[in-house]
Amino acid sequence: MEQLHALAEVAGVAREWTDVEGRSQVVGDAALAAVLTALGHETASERQIARSLAVIDKQRRALPAMLVADCGATITLPSAVSRAEATGEDGVTRPLAVEGDRLTVPDAPGYYDLALGGSMVKLAVAPPRCPLPPQHRGRRPWGVSVQIPALRGAHPSPFGSFGELAEAARAFGAAGADALAINPVHALFPGHGKGYSPYSPSSRLFLNGALADPALAGLPPLPADEGRPLIDWAEVLPRRLASLRALFGGLDPARRAAFTAADEPMLLRHALFDALDCHFRAASGAHGWRDWPAAYHDPAGEAALRFAAENPDEIAFHLFVQSLARAGLAAAQAAAKDAGMGIGLIGDLAVGVDPSGSDAWSLRHAMLGGLTIGAPPDPLGPLGQNWSITGFSPDGLRASGYAPWIAMIRTGLASGGGLRIDHAFGLARLWVIPEGGTTQDGAYLAYPFEDLIRLATLEADRAGAFIIAEDLGTAPYGFTGAVTARQMLGMRVLWFERAADHGFIGAGDYEPLSAAMSGTHDTVTVAGWWRGRDLDWAERLGRLPEGMSRAEAESIRDWDRGLLWSTLDHTAARPAPGDPGPVVDAAITHIARTPSALALVSLEDMLGLEEQPNLPGTVDVHPNWRRRLAAPVAQLMEDPDIARRCAILADTGPGDNEGHTKA
Repeated sequence: MEQLHALAEVAGVAREWTDVEGRSQVVGDAALAAVLTALGHETASERQIARSLAVIDKQRRALPAMLVADCGATITLPSAVSRAEATGEDGVTRPLAVEGDRLTVPDAPGYYDLALGGSMVKLAVAPPRCPLPPQHRGRRPWGVSVQIPALRGAHPSPFGSFGELAEAARAFGAAGADALAINPVHALFPGHGKGYSPYSPSSRLFLNGALADPALAGLPPLPADEGRPLIDWAEVLPRRLASLRALFGGLDPARRAAFTAADEPMLLRHALFDALDCHFRAASGAHGWRDWPAAYHDPAGEAALRFAAENPDEIAFHLFVQSLARAGLAAAQAAAKDAGMGIGLIGDLAVGVDPSGSDAWSLRHAMLGGLTIGAPPDPLGPLGQNWSITGFSPDGLRASGYAPWIAMIRTGLASGGGLRIDHAFGLARLWVIPEGGTTQDGAYLAYPFEDLIRLATLEADRAGAFIIAEDLGTAPYGFTGAVTARQMLGMRVLWFERAADHGFIGAGDYEPLSAAMSGTHDTVTVAGWWRGRDLDWAERLGRLPEGMSRAEAESIRDWDRGLLWSTLDHTAARPAPGDPGPVVDAAITHIARTPSALALVSLEDMLGLEEQPNLPGTVDVHPNWRRRLAAPVAQLMEDPDIARRCAILADTGPGDNEGHTKA
């Protein structure tokens, strides 16, 4: 099937790929055809494949909706033009140098309307590099990563919101922290108590209304409700939505209008989606637009527009919730800055969205259809992973002039002083799986990597914020060099920084252009690893490596404890497995000593907790995203252990090798 292989190549579907062990793998023809068909390319016959090839060739020879380039670069156009003019965001039109099909773009970064002969296109011009985390108080910045729902505050609440986040920002700012790295705050399905993972959102353009705190917007607080030790999302999310409805219903018309005035077309469409989702979920248990009657599948269709016209109060309510959420997130960032943080919040951008959610409904022209995102089979996951989410289509992005992608990254950067891009390899390629198929039926789909990192650099520059590109795993060819050149930070997580002999590398060997981290939401905590809490879970869930007993796993862990401790402290005796406190201090000191541009320690490690927020590959058997702190952060920080760990991060810097904080 040479024609099929040729179509796959020009469509960006990789027939061959290399697994984590360096072995070459080949995607079968049936899987290739299924992925190509889902992408909209006909593959049933040689004639259809030839027609698909011709369509792609025509598209590639046409002028794109947006050209993306570096400042002052000379780029090649699809065809020759006689003259070119660029109108910048300042309204000034300037002639550009053009010779045949070679165009020299402006030196200044920004967005332009570009006239090429008789054609008009958009032009994005990127600066060479992203900003770096700013030095503050004369030293390298440090921060704490937090899971917002886990936070407690002064006002009893069943889960943390932006109000509790603002309190935590004030407390850590007072302790000298420069940043709080937060979990994604993307919009979920309103009041739905099952789909609560922050990494499976309904929309990445809007916010999770359940995190709204009316008190931050000058409204009465929500009813006091302590909730349970573990968050019962199925109970509390519907109740939170009902409380917000009651608050909205009690507002006078003028106050209500102040929160619901909106002229953003996509915001109005998202409010319509949430209104329809609540309506059909209550009526039939439908989950998202794919379960709605077909007449409502088109957001601009007669049925959807009629619903909006007939239910103005319901649309206004969802606009109100988004307004509260925006005000709350802004208030949390303001609290961080007021407390002296040089960075404030670091947002988190999820890699995809629920195929039944708001983005997939509103932006169908730019989204993948019939494909979900995951990871290919590897030794750690012989069956691969299907994350049951979808994302943008490469062709859809190009055709839309990248408008929805720019809006998404701009929303993420609006959260604070930095943004982490989850699974940043997805800027270059994603493992896509045809719906109904197995993970092994998938293939890697290429994305316009150079355009996307230029646009991310441009938006980061405009926001004055830095980018953390999550790069854990096997990087696509050329990825590391490209993001490094753009001054995006990689992630250097303690557990994965191993030498060739499997020992842990020294603090001085961490890359300067990185965020040094004690762990992530998906990894075991320092105390949990030292005690073997992750082994408890692996044994309980039957997840120990095949053929390995618990005793063998304990023996390996004991050896690894020696390797870790020999890196963390060359002088003190190794603590017993039941005494993780000194190890937590030493691990935080290790992170503080690195030359990395940013040091981040998880709140769980600051508190010396043994349980991690999320156990990858599980849904119900582990309490993912449900754990809460024992008390408000301000109260917890009265503990001398926490104060000492903050002092370690504040007073220990790159190159401090004493194993102690500086006097």
